[in-house]
Parts: sequence; structure tokens; C-alpha cells
Amino acid sequence: MTGTDLRGNPCGTRSAAARDAAETALWRMMSFYDTPLADLDAASHHDPAWALPHVMRAGFLLSLTEPAQLAAAGAHLRSAQARSAGAPARERAHLEAVQAVHEGRWQAACRIWDELLLDHPRDALALQWAQLWDFYRGDAANLRLRPARALPDWDEADPLYPNVLSLHAFGLEENNLYPQAEEAGRRALERDPRVPWAVHAVAHVMEMQGRFEEGGAWLRQHQPAWAEGNGFACHLWWHSALFRLEAMDTEGALRLLDRRLAGDALQITLQRVDAAAMLWRLHLLGLDMRSRCAELLAGWELGGAQAGWYAFNDVHAVLALLGAGEPARAEAWVARCAERALCPDDARRSNHAMAREAGLPLMRGLIAFARGEHAAAAEALYAVRGSAQRFGGSHAQRDLIDQTALAAAAQGGGRAIGRALLNERLMAKPASPLTLHWRARLAEGARRQAD
Repeated sequence: MTGTDLRGNPCGTRSAAARDAAETALWRMMSFYDTPLADLDAASHHDPAWALPHVMRAGFLLSLTEPAQLAAAGAHLRSAQARSAGAPARERAHLEAVQAVHEGRWQAACRIWDELLLDHPRDALALQWAQLWDFYRGDAANLRLRPARALPDWDEADPLYPNVLSLHAFGLEENNLYPQAEEAGRRALERDPRVPWAVHAVAHVMEMQGRFEEGGAWLRQHQPAWAEGNGFACHLWWHSALFRLEAMDTEGALRLLDRRLAGDALQITLQRVDAAAMLWRLHLLGLDMRSRCAELLAGWELGGAQAGWYAFNDVHAVLALLGAGEPARAEAWVARCAERALCPDDARRSNHAMAREAGLPLMRGLIAFARGEHAAAAEALYAVRGSAQRFGGSHAQRDLIDQTALAAAAQGGGRAIGRALLNERLMAKPASPLTLHWRARLAEGARRQAD
């Protein structure tokens, strides 16, 4: 028997209690307040025959980008399949899409969600999941376009409308539409202050525009809503530290790193990625991060299926290994990633192309930098910039490529590349203390070469 959800979408249960529990789980997935698993257990308790809660469990686990969750996600998908015979087409489409994610076919999954949203633009689950995997794949166009296609069909009084508006805000930001992105993010928060993705979108705007003092104040203003009991807090602390770095407040960035991006605060790979990125940026600025990188690696499982699962995560593992002074382990890691990217047995996986086009060239450039081969590193890193979006993440996250290339140029590798990157930076936003630091480093490097 089927009914409808709170937005009129076909729903595979007529149990109001099951539907309400799944709705709470959906809100948690969009707002990051606690995990949705207990709510999905409640949904299954109220309607054991309903397939969608099992699909949602699988999708949530896969969204963590943890290969260790593949087996559990697969079990949930099998449970959903066993209950799918009478499910509405919309829920069967979700099952098909999450199955594609499980198989590593992320682009195929997003195509399925695209088709689903043509008929059901108020399917918040499809919008949420498609945005995540667009982000993981570096598909900036669809980060903006998909929410834009759906939003006019939403009732602004819907409790989830601010969450969907925040998806649109982030897509606008990643397409360099900064005023529109900020307006959408602020509007989402006016409707509901508990939308961390909107806080995040506006923080990205301020980062890209060089508004580092305002950005730090923005995050502090909204900190009561996101800092406790929210799975996205670690990433927003990373943004706070990023604003400190832009001001060249390395001591402030270190305090945040040690309090908020270390130890028990790091539970999943996505959080360790943030820690590795901040450690690397501090390393580039001349701080000794070896012990902290070693501590990060001690809690990071880098064996088995981890290598080559997701290029973005792979690159950050290399950052941690190089920062810890373990180039041999980093080279072995890259070799395993390369072997998997060329493996014909699972050639349909989206990550293979991402690794070949962006991840592997970037990791090799980073290793060249660690070896002191600064000219080769600058050239490799400069060459990969055009395809770097292909391995996912945001403009702000991928900026570590430019900063590493600037560091390589400052140490004698590719003065022309360093000058070009600095010019590009100065044309994009006002000269921050960090940008002035790189200008001084490049000038110092040029003087050394002249002598």
C-alpha cells in the first residue's frame, strides 16, 4: 500500500508514524544534527515492509565516503530490494541510484536523481543526495542548476525549504555567483537559523572574496547553532581556521586545529581530510607539523580498500604522509591508487577517471615538492589546475594546489608560474596578509636566484 509524504510525493507507506520518522531522518541528513539511523530504525519498526528506510540507511553510510561502510550499505540495499516489489516508482528510483553509488557509478546515480526530480521536484532526498555526489565529483554546474530547477516548485513555508535554498546558495557560490549566493544563504538562515549548509555557503563567499575578518565574525555569529551536536561542525571549524590563516594568524589557526580538528573530534575520513588540509597549509608556511601529522595518521585507517576509493580523500592522505615525513609510504600509497585506477575489473567506477585526470597527477606533483624537486613540482601542479575540479571538493579546498605551487616557485621552481598565480590571486580579491606573504616569499626566492 502506498501513500504520500509531506510534500505530496508518492510514498511506500501509509503509516503516519513511519513517514514522520523518515521525515525526521531526512531533516537530519540535510542539517547534519545527529545521524538519521535511529529515526530510520523507528520508521522500519512502524512499517517493517517499507523499503525506503533501508535505502536511506545505505545512502547515508555511502555519503561518508568510507569503504569500510560498503558491506553494511550493501546489506541495507538487499533489504530494500526484498521490500521493493510494491514500492512506488520514485522509491525504486532511489534504490537504483543508491545501488549505482554502491557500485562506484556516481555519475549514473546523479542521472537517475535528475530524471526523478523532473517528475518530483519536491523530492528533498534526491536534491540532497545529488548535491553531495555532484560535490564529490566536482560537477559545479549541477550544484547550481539542479536546485534552481526545483526551487520554484517548493512552498516557502515548507520546513525543508531553507535547506533546499541553502543547496542553491552553495551551487551559486561554486559557480562564482557570489552576491546571489550570499543573498540566498542569508535568506535561508532568516527562515531557519539551524541550516549549517547555508552558513557554509556564505562562509565560502567570504573566503573567495577575501573577506577573512568578516568571515570569522560570520562563523562566530552563527556558532551557537552549529558548534555542538552537529556533524558538520568539524568542517566549519576548518573554515574558521582558514580565515585565521588568511590573516596570517598561524597561532590562532593552530589553536583551532588542536582543539577542534584533532583527536576524538575526528571520527570519519571527511573530517580527517579537513585536518590534513589545514596541517599542510601550515606546513607550507614553514611550521613543523610532523608530530601532528603522525598523530592524524595514527587514527586513519589507510589499508585495504581505502587506496583508490575516492581521489579527493587519496590526495589528502598523501598530504598527511608527506607532512609526517613519510615519503616512502606516500609513494606506495600513490602506486596503489594508480593500480586501482587502471584496473579493468571495475572500470565503470567514476573515481577511475577522476584519479587519472586529476588525483594521480596532483599526488605526483606533491611528492615532487616533498623531494625538493621544486621546478618539476611547480610545473606539475600548474598543469593539473585545469582538471583539478574533476576530483571534487570546493574552490577553497582546491586552493591548496595553488598554495603548494606558490611554495614550490618561491623555493626556486618556476618563477613565471609563481608570478602568474600571484597575479591571478591579486586580481580575484584584495591582497590579504597571506597573499602578501606569498608575494614576499616569491620576491625573496627571485633574489636568491639572482645572487
